[in-house]
Amino acid sequence: MATETATTDVVSTESGNWKAGVAGGLAGSAVFGLLMTYMIRAPLLEVVIPSMYGLAPPAAPFTGWVIHMAHGAVLGVGFAALVGLAPSLGGSVGRSVGAGAVYGIAVWVALAVIVMPIWLSAVGSPANPPLPNVSAMSAVGHLAYGAVLGGAYAGLSG
Repeated sequence: MATETATTDVVSTESGNWKAGVAGGLAGSAVFGLLMTYMIRAPLLEVVIPSMYGLAPPAAPFTGWVIHMAHGAVLGVGFAALVGLAPSLGGSVGRSVGAGAVYGIAVWVALAVIVMPIWLSAVGSPANPPLPNVSAMSAVGHLAYGAVLGGAYAGLSG
């Protein structure tokens, strides 16, 4: 007479917590959007961001906010994937905030400094910045985005 014991192993194929990445990305984008609205003073949300998709001019602030928030959510999923590949990045709130800040600066360099001017030129936007598009305020905004993303991710993924 044999006795069998059934066991169940749960194996996750997910890399990082994408829901926490989306929520963190939205939180970071909201903070960055407020910085753009009240501190940068250039028509970024109203003209620059919508014109990436041919939706401005004329100024379209609501459309700019929607696109900006969507970008932030997608980039938040990218952050979650990176933390999933290197879990030590999200090991504590401090590490997650630091990793998010570094991620925000990396996003700034890759997307705002290099990709955005090329993209806006390709679509014929009247709001086309120079290449490279180096702006201290943009760097600060992206840094804030990343730090808030990292903090929110740590709080929500726990």
